[in-house]
Amino acid sequence: MERLKSHRDFVTVLKRRRKVSDKDIVVHYLVRDDASVLGDTTACGRRLGLAVSKAVGHAVARNTVKRRFRVLARAYESRLPEGVDVVMRAKPSAAHADFQSLDKQVASLFDAVSRKTSKRDPR
Repeated sequence: MERLKSHRDFVTVLKRRRKVSDKDIVVHYLVRDDASVLGDTTACGRRLGLAVSKAVGHAVARNTVKRRFRVLARAYESRLPEGVDVVMRAKPSAAHADFQSLDKQVASLFDAVSRKTSKRDPR
């Protein structure tokens, strides 16, 4: 899974987003129809961005949450459709959540994204 790197890509996902949420995580997603939506001709796979604000905690806590999100996103990326941009946003409670809880939440949220995008797409 590639990373969302530019500010413009994050803003595009957040402005044109759909979202699903759970206790500790909000997943914003945008299914790209083609690469020209974001002005990037090389983007064709799934891309992930992380948003972990200072409200989550100090730097060590934020970095721990980001590491957990990366591991879980890699584990469940196959559940997402191709050509989707995902921004995982941590709620402040994510810093105190145990890994198993985050694991279940990411699995259910990625499944929800898959279900919602398949309803929109008549393929």
